[in-house]
Amino acid sequence: MAGYLGTYGEPSDITRQQERHYHLLSELQNLVKDLPSSFQQRLSYTTLSDLALALIDGTVFEIVQGLLEIQHLTEKNLYNQRVKLHAEHRGLKQELLKKHKEALQSCKAHNLPVLRSTQQKEIEALEQRIREEQRMMDEKIVLELDQKVIDQQSTLEKAGVSGFYGTTNPQ
Repeated sequence: MAGYLGTYGEPSDITRQQERHYHLLSELQNLVKDLPSSFQQRLSYTTLSDLALALIDGTVFEIVQGLLEIQHLTEKNLYNQRVKLHAEHRGLKQELLKKHKEALQSCKAHNLPVLRSTQQKEIEALEQRIREEQRMMDEKIVLELDQKVIDQQSTLEKAGVSGFYGTTNPQ
């Protein structure tokens, strides 16, 4: 009993750490119960125990908090880039429509069919350009977010968190 009690009969640090480990392990086991069985099978008792040990001192929580902040800033930045692109596209459309309206007002009747055809082609070309730029922006966003996930996995692996390693496998 002397090895388990600290000064004045208080539980020793080892006992508190062990109790904390069991508590965290129990919480992790409860969380795993809510997962689909295919994921439950991948999380052995040993893996959960190792995760609980990694969580005891709070360092992993701090690392995860930092990674979360970086992720939020990245998402916000990417969102703002997408909004900016959308605003630019809206401006281009408005400019083109204004130009078309002015051209229609000054157009002679016999040139009207040619003008309308030309304007329709300009609109279609702009819409195609907008679709392509939007697709490229979306691909860039997905690639950047995928890279953030890999960075997070690598950071947690380097911190010694069980079960984490860099991968592009969505499973």
